[in-house]
Amino acid sequence: MHTSASPSTGTHRYSWRVVDIVVASVIGVAAGLVFWLWGQAWPVLDTALAFTPGLSGLLAGGWLFAGVLGGLIIRKPGAALYTEIVAAVVSMAIGTQWGFTTLIWGVVQGLGAELAFAMFAYANWRLGVALLSGALAGLAVALLDTTFSSVAALAFEARAVYFVSAVVSGVVIAGLVSWVLARALAATGALDRFASGRAYRSRETTAADAA
Repeated sequence: MHTSASPSTGTHRYSWRVVDIVVASVIGVAAGLVFWLWGQAWPVLDTALAFTPGLSGLLAGGWLFAGVLGGLIIRKPGAALYTEIVAAVVSMAIGTQWGFTTLIWGVVQGLGAELAFAMFAYANWRLGVALLSGALAGLAVALLDTTFSSVAALAFEARAVYFVSAVVSGVVIAGLVSWVLARALAATGALDRFASGRAYRSRETTAADAA
């Protein structure tokens, strides 16, 4: 009896291809450059939000989107973690004020983003899951920052504000923006070699036929 998995079922859909590695790496490198730029802007943005202690947590999403975007595009186990780590390594290599801890934060944030996709067995890529991925990445960075960074020295109320702000930022910037960006890329045809691109094209075709 023939039991090998078809291209769209079984273990095959979890296997990484060369193109998956290449594109995930490109996403990670590009995101790493954004991470670095976000880090350069952080002191000014942090000062602008200083009128409410802890509100700077709203900036956290700028370092969280790589994992969510990578997961949505590649749709393979480990993609969210991989792209977030690559982004962290790139930004660290260029030079950030946080040094080696950038990598530690990247790993934990990537695990948070990855967890959401794993919870749905890497079979659900809808907006709700993207938002959950961003929320869990935000939760991860909130736990780290309120425990091991300078935020931990703030009063409880300020840490609570930071915690909530970081999660909200994860949902909006890492979750929603990444989902919109993935769909925009799919619409250009750039993702036609990926399930994410084919799924978008299939929906477009169905909608056109229905019209």
